[in-house]
Amino acid sequence: MTEVRPYTSVGTVEVTEVGPRDGIQADPTFVPTARKIDWINRLIDAGVRRIEATSFVSPRAVPQLADAAEVMKGVKRSKDTVLAALVPNARGAIRAAESGVDQIVVFVSASESHNLKNLNSTIDDSLKGFEEVARIAGDAGIPVHGAIATSFGCPFEGNVPVENVVRIAKAYQDMGFVGMSFGDTTGMATPPLVRERVQAVRAAAPKLSQVLHFHNTRGIGLANVMAGLAEGVDRYEASFGGTGGCPFVPKATGNICTEDLLYLLDEMGIETGIDIRKMIDVACDAEAVLGRQLPGQLMKAGLRLDLHPMDSVRTATG
Repeated sequence: MTEVRPYTSVGTVEVTEVGPRDGIQADPTFVPTARKIDWINRLIDAGVRRIEATSFVSPRAVPQLADAAEVMKGVKRSKDTVLAALVPNARGAIRAAESGVDQIVVFVSASESHNLKNLNSTIDDSLKGFEEVARIAGDAGIPVHGAIATSFGCPFEGNVPVENVVRIAKAYQDMGFVGMSFGDTTGMATPPLVRERVQAVRAAAPKLSQVLHFHNTRGIGLANVMAGLAEGVDRYEASFGGTGGCPFVPKATGNICTEDLLYLLDEMGIETGIDIRKMIDVACDAEAVLGRQLPGQLMKAGLRLDLHPMDSVRTATG
């Protein structure tokens, strides 16, 4: 007889908002600095406790985030919210530290080919460079979090061996990182892969807190969240309105949508501390600024028990 497993034993989940960084980094519509600051301030007000606010990368490589220092300077900081910033190298780490970020995030791909496309570097060289980033961050008293892109598959190589992910996670733990994210950069994650990789990394690098970062490329982003919850993972990353997508992945689509994720968790009785309606407002504003319809569903349909007047639709005839 098949064992019936409960959905989850998780009672509280931390949702990281990555919209201000991952959500817009490759968008052709430049978002004014003041609007980015406003979004982050509103996210803080909505109760988001960890935000990827920006990235200290080359302005030539990512012009959308060329204003990283100005954004960090303009945000109304809160002791309750961690403002994280992505950095690709030591130079970025120095700039991030000077801007007073609460956490530095580094990233490497689990597949060699994607790392060469994304960072123009081998995996080993990237990891070696992170040692200097860790030293800079340590001197500044800033914790480091490591992301692993293509954790579930690569558009150039196909399946990525779980051993690749485990090796990087162990390197992160050895460097003293506080946590790691499984990046579903290509939207190739499936529930069985989520279960396999969460268990493998938990066994090999138990000191790292685990975060799951899914894209909804093939429509099963929230199904993968359910698989993560069943494994006891209580940290997830998402983007308002479902924005985002890696520019170095063919046919890439956005992250799982923050409001949709919050709705799922709320309906399961899982606490996040985030005001869903305020998040919907941010998503709607982002849709207006970016000038196109975003893929988020809750921002269109509303909450389950939002009622409508009878005369809002026609009455059937005949």
